[in-house]
Amino acid sequence: MDEESAPGWDAIEAAVAPHVPAQEPLHWGTGTVPGQDGIYGISAYRGDGHWLLVTFGLTELFGKESDDPGTSGFGFELTLRVPVAGEQPAPWSLTLLQRLGEYVFSTGRGFEPGHRLSPGGPITGSADTRLTAIAFDADPVLGPIGTPHGAARFLTVFGITDDELRTAKETSTADVLASHRRGNPLLVTDPAR
Repeated sequence: MDEESAPGWDAIEAAVAPHVPAQEPLHWGTGTVPGQDGIYGISAYRGDGHWLLVTFGLTELFGKESDDPGTSGFGFELTLRVPVAGEQPAPWSLTLLQRLGEYVFSTGRGFEPGHRLSPGGPITGSADTRLTAIAFDADPVLGPIGTPHGAARFLTVFGITDDELRTAKETSTADVLASHRRGNPLLVTDPAR
């Protein structure tokens, strides 16, 4: 495998570039070889008042490995938007995406718009937030993409409270997210809310 050639990675970056200010994103590698039990890396792009974090590795970045010619890997990458509060995104945001990637690889189950998940405590790992669950939806800006290894889409991760999780179970995740979109169209997860 030639790690210099990463057409899947290039397709993700090309999809993100028109939607963020011109910049060299920050990047964290979470593994050393493709195909590990988790995502390969996370990039962070600074936007207007928020960071956009994007995973790399739930799709096939370097070569075609899955048997489905129409879908790249699990068929999605995760995004998360968090408020700018420094020169880098808050560490919890990177940890959350990495753990979600580990979950997908360890269970073989992906996420879909409308899914929700309670990780068993505050999503930041700290008791100073009311956000104790997450909801998934199609990214509000990044649409589906084609890659040399098949189709993929971007799913956004949004932090919700216990009350919102109960409401999502009683009505739907889409209803809870729609109420947030009215004042927060990009679904920026702010742990202080």
